[in-house]
Amino acid sequence: MSERELTNSNSARRPLLPMPIFKRAVVGAFTKLDPRKMVKNPVMLVVEVGSAFTTVLAISALISGKAEPGSGSAWFVLLVAVWLWFTVLFANFAEAVAEGRGKAQADSLRSARKSVKARRLAEARRDASITEVDSANLTAGAFVLVEAGDVIPGDGEIVEGVASVNESAITGESAPVIREAGGDHSSVTGGTRVISDWLIVKITQNPGESFLDRMIGMVEGAKRRKTPNEIVLDILLAGLTIVFLLVTATLYPFSKYAVSSTGQGDPVGLTVLVALLVCLIPTTIGGLLSAIGIAGMDRMIQANVLATSGRAVEAAGDVDVLLLDKTGTITLGNRQATEFIPAPGVEEKDLADAAQLASLADETPEGRSIVVLAKERFGLRGRDVTALGARFVPFTAQTRMSGVDLNDRQIRKGATDAVERFVTNLGGQVSAEVKKQIHHVAKDGATPLVVAQDNRVLGVVRLKDIVKGGIKARFSEMRNAGIVTVMITGDNAVTAAAIAAEAGVDDYLANATPEMKLARIRDYQSKGHIVAMTGDGTNDAPALAQADVAVAMGTGTQAAKEAGNMVDLDSNPTKLLQVVEIGKQMLMTRGALTTFSVANDVSKYFAIIPAAFAATYPSLGKLNILHLHSPASAILSAVIFNALILVALIPVALRGVRYRPAPAAELLRHNLLVYGLGGLVLPFPCIKLIDMIIAALRLV
Repeated sequence: MSERELTNSNSARRPLLPMPIFKRAVVGAFTKLDPRKMVKNPVMLVVEVGSAFTTVLAISALISGKAEPGSGSAWFVLLVAVWLWFTVLFANFAEAVAEGRGKAQADSLRSARKSVKARRLAEARRDASITEVDSANLTAGAFVLVEAGDVIPGDGEIVEGVASVNESAITGESAPVIREAGGDHSSVTGGTRVISDWLIVKITQNPGESFLDRMIGMVEGAKRRKTPNEIVLDILLAGLTIVFLLVTATLYPFSKYAVSSTGQGDPVGLTVLVALLVCLIPTTIGGLLSAIGIAGMDRMIQANVLATSGRAVEAAGDVDVLLLDKTGTITLGNRQATEFIPAPGVEEKDLADAAQLASLADETPEGRSIVVLAKERFGLRGRDVTALGARFVPFTAQTRMSGVDLNDRQIRKGATDAVERFVTNLGGQVSAEVKKQIHHVAKDGATPLVVAQDNRVLGVVRLKDIVKGGIKARFSEMRNAGIVTVMITGDNAVTAAAIAAEAGVDDYLANATPEMKLARIRDYQSKGHIVAMTGDGTNDAPALAQADVAVAMGTGTQAAKEAGNMVDLDSNPTKLLQVVEIGKQMLMTRGALTTFSVANDVSKYFAIIPAAFAATYPSLGKLNILHLHSPASAILSAVIFNALILVALIPVALRGVRYRPAPAAELLRHNLLVYGLGGLVLPFPCIKLIDMIIAALRLV
């Protein structure tokens, strides 16, 4: 199963509306009736005012025993008022559900935020004086010592030490990771636990400013700001609402004048005018717009990506250029052994035998691939290491080697400089021929793994980056969606070109430097492109700051995380593809439901306008193309449909419109056909069915 299929499968298994969220959303739907909150949504504020107004009319009619002229019976006015309130509550419910899903995740994140005792150092030395303080009292700049078994008390940068860290409380991944000072993996997150060794960490965030705190604030929606597109759409919806409000307001005196001048018919009732207004204004998208935005942020959080703003999520939907690092994104990152290169005077089989012996206890992908390659090339299989008196030497971050000690020999494999020190300490040296082999392997873009026995180097194992399975198809999908993919690598141009061709990217940047990355991004942006990239190192910070969508790795340096507008807590560079898809899905959902809402309103006009003015202009009855039972049932049917369609579209707003990579023109045609034509057609059969039910039940 591919990564995206697995993601979609997990999303499908996640309940859309668990009972705790449902209960919270029901309460939220009522608390959001506060006009001070509703004023942020002008469309639904108008519906709420109309609901309150018709409620007053209904109470007056029930007390007096008759409704105002043109509004039918008191029962009709009451039913209209009830369904208008339902319309407001359903819209609030949609927003509350979207927020509730985020708050549920925030609760689980909050449980990972622990207040622990921290050992604060007077200075950045392990032997410095220690003061025990509560982690909540640690401020930026403080140095703390954490050892095996300790919970890291806050976000920070490692200034000394190397250790294995369990980050499952944050990322959900059970496999521990190595964190060390001075590299691109020197950042640690508060709430994670040190498994082995020790670290001195410089705290980089003040209380309440950690990534967990920021993430909790984002998912709860407290810090979410509307994006430019949302603001523009809000202005459009408010403009349409004002226009229809003015139109509806002028219809009442015009209707009274028409009746008084002809002496026939009844003026349009206020209840009918309110119902007409609610059905004319874009209540569908007005009621769901906020839920769509919040749900888009929620989907990003589900992917374990912290977006520092809603604008970043929206920009992800407009991305048309992707800059991706080669290692770990396009290639597996877990290198595979592809060749044994023996030193002069050494048989290839002897090198393979020694490399396999040194790898029998090595559970890394590289170690397992060496064992497999030796078996495939020479039929070498695992042997009774106990009988050989073997003592395996595990890999450590300090030695950068692993191997095995047998009764009469020591075998090591590891980085060039580490093995060279091992051999030199035993009185040997690395020959010029072996150094040439190492240089040749490195020049080809592969990784040389040197194997030594005692004080003699036996040769080199070539470790090659393997292009991920299915990545070429993913890039093809991106290309179909009009997105250009660019591979960034420090490899030489020959190696980069070979991997780029194998992976199927559109372009590549070889021998990449920070200046070259920045220049390439600026070049694309100057041509009107929206650019996204990932990075984890300090040298990536300038490019991340320039990119429109910049996903920094959670394990990366503080400089990278501050430069980006998203942080991937899983530190998975391929997440960039998923981020773009989530952004596009949010934009597509908003566009699709806006199209549906506008088309839906057009159809409702044909149902409600002839009915609303039938008493004033009987000749308009000819426009009753649906042959609805009566003007009252037609108006009530339209109001009920207007409320129920909100309920029907809540799952679409929360889950999002299904995304499939395709050119913008093709997606536009598809949305116009499905949501435009669907919005035009759907109201007719639905309103007719509701009208038949109302007539059968004799509600009006």
